[in-house]
Amino acid sequence: MKPQPSRREFLKATAAFGAGAWIAGPDLAAANRSPNEAINIACIGVGGKGASDSEHAANHGNIVAICDIDDNHLNARAGAEKFKKAKKFNDFRQMLAEMEKEIDAVTVSTADHTHAAASMMAIKLKKHVYCQKPLTWSVFEARALREAARKYGVCTQMGTQGTALDGFRTAVEVLRSGAIGPVHEVHVWTDRCGKWWKQAPDIVARPGEIPAVPAHVHWDLFLGPAEERPYHPAYHPFAWRGWRDFGTGALGDMACHLANMPFMALKLKHPTSIVSQNSEFNSETYQQWATITFEFPARESMPPVKFVWWEGIRDGQRNLPSSELFSGQQRPDNGILCIGDKGTLFTANAQGGDYQLLPANDFEGFKEPDKVFPRLGGADHDNSQKKEWIAACKANQPDLALTNFEYAGLLTEAMLLGNVAIAAGKKIDWDGPNLRVTNAPEAQKLLHREYRKGWTL
Repeated sequence: MKPQPSRREFLKATAAFGAGAWIAGPDLAAANRSPNEAINIACIGVGGKGASDSEHAANHGNIVAICDIDDNHLNARAGAEKFKKAKKFNDFRQMLAEMEKEIDAVTVSTADHTHAAASMMAIKLKKHVYCQKPLTWSVFEARALREAARKYGVCTQMGTQGTALDGFRTAVEVLRSGAIGPVHEVHVWTDRCGKWWKQAPDIVARPGEIPAVPAHVHWDLFLGPAEERPYHPAYHPFAWRGWRDFGTGALGDMACHLANMPFMALKLKHPTSIVSQNSEFNSETYQQWATITFEFPARESMPPVKFVWWEGIRDGQRNLPSSELFSGQQRPDNGILCIGDKGTLFTANAQGGDYQLLPANDFEGFKEPDKVFPRLGGADHDNSQKKEWIAACKANQPDLALTNFEYAGLLTEAMLLGNVAIAAGKKIDWDGPNLRVTNAPEAQKLLHREYRKGWTL
């Protein structure tokens, strides 16, 4: 097994960068299509979550190309009736270069570490983009995609399908109405930490053996911008999420779901500080548990907010908020608590729907505020979110998609700062507008990494 570098070595090995390092590509002309004409869509990543993302995309447009680094996934998708006319690719760079004039939009459902590279190439070609959460692997990538989407005027959506739920939109309206008074504290928690993939304490170093790369896996393309390492089934498929080079851990997996509703409702943007309590850090896989506190400043007429993330197993017990905060409610596996001066909004729905107001006796006869957001309807909210994105694309109105990159970039950036604080091993003070850690220069390196040759933003 490869020896694990120390935190100091990890910081040193992570390449430094400047916030001004990214330079946008050429402003290419977008394809002109009638609003009534079907949109041509290419799907990058068609296994795992990419299977449903591509299926839903096919409900709302023509699938003209599919791409995956795993031929098993690619061929399984190509065998379905909706995809029989789609051209097959293993490398999204080749696909976008060859089919630029035939593609209007793309879905990106790869491992976290290639979200940004795929999305950015499409955006620079003026293609609309639907990208799975978390939007990016690094904080810097989130900022770059947000700015690029704005620059090129494309319609975007991050795959937080809970945003399409009626209950999610109602909860946002309830919080904004002041029903529980000014909100000063939020707690979100998840059971995902190492539950469906391996990470610390079960794995703390890379596998020592080097098996042959399976014929159906294009390993170099899986690695993408990450540093080179030998293939191992500990990484692909799906197990990548627990490895720092490829995934973003439980925070990346679930925070864009769990934090989404309060983040939107409370109009949060840049935290001013982030600090983590967590189990022992290792530079290869994510930690056994973490409690991360984000401090957000006052906004408009709303007070500062303490936002706390909980994950993992600590001392043999689930790492959860205090039971005193739940007004007698059972603490579920995943949940959200928004604590205001007049009460608490609570939901056990990881995507932000099905809320309750606590204590229940204080809200008997509560009347929900007038609707502000449109309701999408439909039994499949994941499909409905794709429908909303396609409607934005056809109208060429980015704001019609509720989790467009202007919003989703801020949410992803804020949440991924939790991983930066963990790796830094100290509280970090954050200057969001300037994308800078102000109190720990060494932590600046953790906002991004140097891409492997052949891979760019």
